[in-house]
Amino acid sequence: MTVSQTFLAVDLGASSGRVLAARFDGRRIDLYEEHRFPNGPVAAMGHLYWDVLRLWSEIQDGLRSARHTHGNTIASVGVDTWGVDFALLDRDDQLVGNPYCYRDPQTQGITKPAFELVPKAEIFAESGLQFMEFNTLFQLWALKRANSQLLESARSLLLVPDFFHFLLTGEKANEFTDASTTQFLNPQTRQWSRDLLSRFELPAEILQTIVEPGTQLGHLLPAVRDATGLGSEVQVILPGTHDTASAVLAVPANGVGGERPDWCYISSGTWSLMGVEVSQPIVTDQCQSLNFTNEGGVGGTIRLLKNISGLWLIQECRRIWARQGREYSWDQLTGLAEQAAPLRSLINPDDPRFVAPVDMPAEIAQFCRETNQPVPDTEGAFIRCAMESLALRYR
Repeated sequence: MTVSQTFLAVDLGASSGRVLAARFDGRRIDLYEEHRFPNGPVAAMGHLYWDVLRLWSEIQDGLRSARHTHGNTIASVGVDTWGVDFALLDRDDQLVGNPYCYRDPQTQGITKPAFELVPKAEIFAESGLQFMEFNTLFQLWALKRANSQLLESARSLLLVPDFFHFLLTGEKANEFTDASTTQFLNPQTRQWSRDLLSRFELPAEILQTIVEPGTQLGHLLPAVRDATGLGSEVQVILPGTHDTASAVLAVPANGVGGERPDWCYISSGTWSLMGVEVSQPIVTDQCQSLNFTNEGGVGGTIRLLKNISGLWLIQECRRIWARQGREYSWDQLTGLAEQAAPLRSLINPDDPRFVAPVDMPAEIAQFCRETNQPVPDTEGAFIRCAMESLALRYR
């Protein structure tokens, strides 16, 4: 008789997080949501941060819930999150500050001086990554240019999922799929581009060894076992720690595409990522001119994709309306959108004004006024405008 095993997954997104349990009896996998909690950037003193210690508390709550439900069948746990953002640790392995959110304004306008220092084509040739102002390379260089004491004090850099794996085990490593979002990992060698870091005068010594998805990082620290009730037998095994890498692994398609893949994916959360899975990075002039990106996949693959502003538009509308006393579930918003007139107003989801707006509905309305379109006049019209604009952007 096969003994059931349970595998825990911590899935952190930009607007929410959850702890899931997958129970496998030898033939069937059953999924259970053990804990769900909100997430979002915290504004303080002109910056946007992630409250990683609250997230850590929520993760432990989820692990305790899973232990209560599934007992000693739990075999492993792993964490995935969004890309690019990072935690810095000092010589005592303590946080030197709350990690910045990628929507923080410190990198606004940074690409122009960056390209004057290192030409755009040379950065792309070394990284194969789409140019976005919040990529880790530019976040670190912003700290460097500001003579930040955070960077001066840093002895270790852990990307967000790496940081939570460190809290679980005490072990440091940079997992490949999330490392590939930094813009200083070479997709050909699958190692850090120390030359690129040197040209930006950034400290390569704070980076960790790159490890692959599936790596057994270690066992839970005694303090974590005490806090959650999980046993010493529970292993921390790294998934594709970039959430899209794990999502693409689950796409029900056979094989990895060659030069002309016959399937593509759209993974839509706060961001929408649309692309194909290929066996080798595509680092060409055409790829650069179209601003495509080569990110790491699970099993040695490359995800050739385009980043598109996704459900962030709708999440922010919902947040603003809730603040005004009008709270809607996702199903309610979908129903309101269905009742609105089709194709009445359209926006460019990737317009910079939508990256970190104070009031998303107001920004959408202003875009429509500037482009001589009808301004949405109901919540349903705003949601329909956002959804149809995303659909056309995908096309």
